[in-house]
Amino acid sequence: TVLLVSHDRAFLDNVVSSTLVFEGEGQVNEYVGGYADWQRQTRQAEAAKPKPAPKATASGNGKPRGGPSKLSYKEQRELDALPAQIEALETEQVETAEAMAQPDFHERGPGAYETAQKRMSAIAEELEAAFERWEALETKQAAYEAARA
Repeated sequence: TVLLVSHDRAFLDNVVSSTLVFEGEGQVNEYVGGYADWQRQTRQAEAAKPKPAPKATASGNGKPRGGPSKLSYKEQRELDALPAQIEALETEQVETAEAMAQPDFHERGPGAYETAQKRMSAIAEELEAAFERWEALETKQAAYEAARA
């Protein structure tokens, strides 16, 4: 076991397997992973904390204002479709990479490599956007379900 103290966050992310964090009032907590993992886990814990009950509206009808809303029909369908969309993009990414790795790929013409490389970049961007959207929808759904509980 090595106890390491560093200000270099990237170094910590690449080296450590757990992080001890001084969180005030004499409390030290351990998190799995490096600095970025600790940040992510802290954000998730904050999002999962129950929020105080919203106050009733001025009209006194007892219905809370604001608060997390339920996923719309369109959002629910999008959430249901995202795993298949991500899987298709990942499959296309693997197939394109395998095609580019073939020894006879250069015989397809001078622009084949550039076209394939551009597609690989586009796939990476689409995957990132899909994962971000999936996370946003899951977070919204979890917030709604937590508020109902």
